Amino acid sequence: MNIHKISGLCIAAVWIFHGLYSKILDGVPRHKMIVARILGEDIAKPATMFIGALEVTLGLWVILEKRKRLCAATQTAALVTMNSLEILFARDLLINAPGMVMLNAIFIFVIWRWALRVVNAPS
Repeated sequence: MNIHKISGLCIAAVWIFHGLYSKILDGVPRHKMIVARILGEDIAKPATMFIGALEVTLGLWVILEKRKRLCAATQTAALVTMNSLEILFARDLLINAPGMVMLNAIFIFVIWRWALRVVNAPS
């Protein structure tokens, strides 16, 4: 297995973990608290589960390796949107806002390295 395939699986694992465990299974209740702050307490649970399902879908899309540039653009838009909303409306619920931004900037870099790599290029 080459580094390209490994990076794709790691990207997918991040989305699937946070979507399934953190949101759908409520393994990290802080995620639902953040959603409640942004969208309202009344719809926090179903909205968090829906967001989790979308994150799992992004992970599966990465595994499929179809339309990788569109996939990377979608992931970038999701991360920038989520980070912006979290910082604007729920900063006090974040563990470390600057750290989150830094980690997600690195994650976006890895996503785009994966998306722009030509499949037949040497590793």
